[in-house]
Amino acid sequence: MVGRTAGEFMNRYLEIVEKTATVLAAVERMRAAGIGAMLVGVPGEPGRAVSVEGIVTETDLVRRVAAREMSTEALAVDRIATVPPLTIDAGRSMLDANQLMEQHRVRHLCVTEGGRITGMLSVRDVARYFLSQDSGPIAELDDVHRPLSVLMRRYVETIDERETMLDAARRMADRHIGALLVTGANKAPLGIVTERNLIRDAMPYSLDPRTVPVSTLKSQPLVTVDINRTVHDVNNLMVERGVRHLVVTEHDAIVGMLSIRDLVRMVAVRDRPRFVQEGAQGGRG
Repeated sequence: MVGRTAGEFMNRYLEIVEKTATVLAAVERMRAAGIGAMLVGVPGEPGRAVSVEGIVTETDLVRRVAAREMSTEALAVDRIATVPPLTIDAGRSMLDANQLMEQHRVRHLCVTEGGRITGMLSVRDVARYFLSQDSGPIAELDDVHRPLSVLMRRYVETIDERETMLDAARRMADRHIGALLVTGANKAPLGIVTERNLIRDAMPYSLDPRTVPVSTLKSQPLVTVDINRTVHDVNNLMVERGVRHLVVTEHDAIVGMLSIRDLVRMVAVRDRPRFVQEGAQGGRG
């Protein structure tokens, strides 16, 4: 498992926005490209960068723009980007990439070759790698009874359907989470609202975050998975439905929530002694 490298799994086509562009312009491009992060810098040929100064992600947009009621039309993207971006050398292992994502609580890493950023690695790429292995922690879960109970988060953060987009953004920022279960009368589950909903379904349209109820943004019906299904079932369902979060059910009752990050977090926990012992560290810039 250690032998496969970040360079083998990275995406070499880079989406780049200039630092003087507005946040709204960045959001519109991310929405059109169907991506969760963009590099901030000087673009070169299509998919290449002359230079990279930072990265802006859906999480940055929720925590630094939506939760703070910042204007997407007047704010330059470099004001809210993460500078410099977290990087990993293309020759480093996917295990190291997973450790860095877990350590810094991010879903994207910039990949460097010769000190220059030439690709991007996402948590989806990391999950794809571990799920493809015939041995290792993920493969071992195939023999575990109800493996999703080991991986899922049993406490599910909720938000009432009458609360606003601003309430949702602030709760996600405060709890450091990317999704909330939307509930109605008697706490009945109605859907889910995610960072992606806030960014793609609200920001491009300049909706007032103080008045727009989350009920207008939520994804419905809920995408659920039974607690007795396998990790591979979860991954396939996420890919098929284009989501990063699933609600876990048992006898049709909600018992937890599972994210793409949760699928590979266990690998990082089990591999941490090796990572610490080798002194593997990521770089900034």
